Formats: sequence, C-alpha cells, structure tokens
Amino acid sequence: MINLEQLKYPIGKVQLPTEITKENIQNWIQTIEYFPKKIEALVRNLSDEQLETPYRKGGWTIRQTVHHCGDSHVNSYIRFKWTLTENQPTIKPYFEERWAEIFDTKNAPIALAINFIYAVHAKWVYLLKGLTDDDLNKTFIHPESGDTVSLKKNIAIYAWHCNHHYAHIENLLKRKNWI
Repeated sequence: MINLEQLKYPIGKVQLPTEITKENIQNWIQTIEYFPKKIEALVRNLSDEQLETPYRKGGWTIRQTVHHCGDSHVNSYIRFKWTLTENQPTIKPYFEERWAEIFDTKNAPIALAINFIYAVHAKWVYLLKGLTDDDLNKTFIHPESGDTVSLKKNIAIYAWHCNHHYAHIENLLKRKNWI
C-alpha cells in the first residue's frame, strides 16, 4: 500500500547537487522545455470525470493540478524577470491552495491550461537559454522561508516541480488502470 508521503512526493523532495554544473542546468532547462508536450500527452484523452479525480485523498484533481502548473510556472517566470532587473528582490509569494480553488482552476477546460503552459514555457525557456553565468548567480529572497535563491537553483526547483506534478497524475492514472 502507498503511504501519504509517497502520494504527496512521488519523486521525493527537491534534492540539489552540491555544485550545480552547466550540464545540470541544460538538463533542467530541457525538462522545463519538454514539460508542455509531456503533460498534454498524459491528460489529453481523459474524460471530464477523470479530470475531476484527485491524485490523492484531500489532494487536487487532475484538472486543478494541470492549471496549478501553469499558475506556478508563470509566477516563476516573473520571479526570474524581477531577479534579472532588480537587486536581490524579495519575491511575492502566492497562496497556491487558494488559487487552486478559484473558478477557472476548478472548471476551465484542460485545453486552456495546456495552451497556457505551452505559451509560458516557450517564453520561459527562451529566457533561460539566454542566461549568462552572472545571470544564473543572481538571487532573490523568498519571504516565507527567508532563503536566498539563485536563478540556477530555481531552474532546478522548477524542473523538479514539472516532474513532481507529472508523477502525481501519471501515478494516479496507473493506479486507476487508465494507462
């Protein structure tokens, strides 16, 4: 039987290498780049009933999870822009659990979320591929944790985020024998 921790963190929590290499960064950018196609392929043939299935008890539905990815990733893109244009900005966090309860996230067609993810990721990846070493070492402050986060670390976090939510959905589909 799968325990709650496995359902919450199907690929484990974020783990960063001690030293972040150019190869790490390239691999993480590639994960972010391919995410729209992967998530679309995973959910495009699901029925509305399937999209309303939570990935775990008390968790978000598949629909909410996909919409969350778009919302989260656009917030990350904006954080990159702030960090590139301001001196160590304190970013604005958002209440993701509240965003997941808004009408569009709970009800909008999945195609809207997928199209949004494609658009955000296209601009985001273009930006990421153009970052210099100096850019990658720029930092922002996360007010909730107080952590100072470099852009290269944030790329890693969001590559993990893509894989994390993909695994939520994929594991549910496997448990339900939908794939």
